[in-house]
Formats: sequence, structure tokens, C-alpha cells
Amino acid sequence: MTDRDETLYEGKWLRMKRRGQWEYAERTHGKNGMAVIIVAVTPQDEVLFVEQFRVPLGARTIEMPAGLVGDLSHGDGLEDTLENAARRELAEETGWEPQKVEVLLVGPTSSGMSNERIAFVRATELVKVGDGGGVDGEDIIVHTVPRAQAPAWLVAKQRDGYELDLKLWGGLWMIERNPDGTPVA
Repeated sequence: MTDRDETLYEGKWLRMKRRGQWEYAERTHGKNGMAVIIVAVTPQDEVLFVEQFRVPLGARTIEMPAGLVGDLSHGDGLEDTLENAARRELAEETGWEPQKVEVLLVGPTSSGMSNERIAFVRATELVKVGDGGGVDGEDIIVHTVPRAQAPAWLVAKQRDGYELDLKLWGGLWMIERNPDGTPVA
């Protein structure tokens, strides 16, 4: 006998489901639960981080710019690909626009709890186009941190009570390396 999915709750952004004894969440917005996390360094060799209050944690977090793929209707006829989502989210959140984006890896964020998958995207050749801060009341604070100081800065922020997205460490690694460990050309 095959277990069937049972919907326990469905909201605007999430659906809670159960299959047998397993309970899990699905994103109901966007493109198949897909999100991008953007690894970006300014021409001044500063890593771009964003700070915002995250309700589920009840705390301010430090993250790399990120966002859902396919969660907005653009009316421009463009499909919201991983690359297009990365360009949009980086500009909205940080005020920097990349001339080049490269999808590095795609995989689950919490495979035991959610269908969400992220794509690490490296954004290069950045041009400042605005202040950032997000849209629709996101209240994002942009931090530009010299690359050489980024790990120490993050640890200091954690000591100050900020929650750190653990994907930050993978993102820092991918500034200088490809997923297979080879140096970025």
C-alpha cells in the first residue's frame, strides 16, 4: 500500500503536508520551491551581506542576498529563471546590479522538512544602481564588508546576538572557488 499525501494546512506561502508519519512543508509560491542565494563582491572587494528581522527566529539575521524564483509577475514577458531571479533580488536587496551571473550549485536546504531548493549563484561585474533595502516593507540593511575581514565580521555579529545563515560559509568559499574546488579564473 502506498502512503498518500494529506494536506494539513494551506496558506498564502506554505502548505503543510503529511505522508504516513512524515510531516513537511511545501512552498506554494514561486517556481517549485526554488530560491537563489547570491554570492556577490563589489569592485572594491567587499562582500555583500543583508540584515533583516526574521519572524520564525524572532531575531535579526545576517544572510547573503536571496529570494524566491518565480514569486513575482513581471509583465515583461521574461521567464523568471535562476539567473533572472538572482539579478532582480540582488538589485532589490542591495542596490547592486550584476553584469554576469553564474549558477554554481542547486540543492535542498532542509530535505527532512521542506521541498525548498536553493541555487548558489555567483554575481560578478557589479554596478551600483540604487540603495537597496528590499521591497514591500522588507526593511533590509545592506552591509558591505571587506572580503578579508568577512569571516571575523560574521563571528562578531553572532556574538552581538545576530543569527547567521550557515550558507554564508559556503558562499564565502565560492567567492574564490568553483564547486569542485578549482580556483575561479
